[in-house]
Amino acid sequence: MNRLRIAAATRLRTWAARKHGQDLLPHRIGVRRIYILPTGRGLLFAALVLAMLLAGLNYNSNLGLAFGFLMASMAMVAMHHCHRNLLGLAVDFSAQSDGFAGASSALEFLLQNDSGADRYDIDIRCASGAPGAVVADIAISVGAGASRIARLMLPTPVRGLLTLNACELRTRYPLGWFRAWTYVHAPLAVYVAPRPQGRKSVPPLPGELGTAAAMSRRRGEDDFAGLGPYTPGMPLKHMAWKTLARGGEAAVRNYLDAAGSPQWLDWDMLADYSPEARLSQLCRWVLDHEAAGRPYGLRLPQLELAPDIGDEHRLACLRALAICPAQASA
Repeated sequence: MNRLRIAAATRLRTWAARKHGQDLLPHRIGVRRIYILPTGRGLLFAALVLAMLLAGLNYNSNLGLAFGFLMASMAMVAMHHCHRNLLGLAVDFSAQSDGFAGASSALEFLLQNDSGADRYDIDIRCASGAPGAVVADIAISVGAGASRIARLMLPTPVRGLLTLNACELRTRYPLGWFRAWTYVHAPLAVYVAPRPQGRKSVPPLPGELGTAAAMSRRRGEDDFAGLGPYTPGMPLKHMAWKTLARGGEAAVRNYLDAAGSPQWLDWDMLADYSPEARLSQLCRWVLDHEAAGRPYGLRLPQLELAPDIGDEHRLACLRALAICPAQASA
């Protein structure tokens, strides 16, 4: 029975995607995009009301008939409220997300309710590429004229690129007799980087083989070594303009003399490791260099990222490690 239900839901989702196509974000849920059916509890309630009406007709009981019609009216009102609980909601989310193998990746969904009615018990589900596979689930309520951010924790056990083709919003509010749902057909890519682990140290640079005095700091043109206070007379080309634009104090970029050689995190440094162990060690090195504030470059069998530092460079390196094909890395 469970397989039949999953197959039916998959066919309905495929039909809806073919009919409506890809949705532009933010997507506002329209009346033609909401589907509604009675739940198991609703079918049991319908059978009870039908039996009540038949008994009232059979025994000429006006009180029984009145109570049966009252229950049927309550069911119709509940169906209307269940449908309205999704109508008009605006849904938005980022098309890309990141995580690490063996952990969970956070998917953020923004629900915006511009109407004057509160929306209760809205369940958000994401389906992976496998038909009918639910990989994340969270319930949220949104007040009238408000917006809420829902964070779904997506299990990511293995490295790679996980593609989610659609998300589903459903509700059983207010009485659980009906289930209303809709699909938002927008792709979401999750880059799952390898698990950061490994104890091997990065081979030292040529300029690091001497004494510590050879690594004295200066304002040169080599490795970035953090920000320092600005004093009049310093070259404007070293000014940290982005920090100043964000409202911070005037600062200059300091550099470290390291024999003019940037730090490369190279695939070939780990020749005695298995492919996945190499990726895990490279991931560990990327995070360590980023935390230390030291520029680094990444060399993979089919990709090379020039030395840099910052969140954008770290993200590019982690995504390169996530999508590195196992065949090319073997």
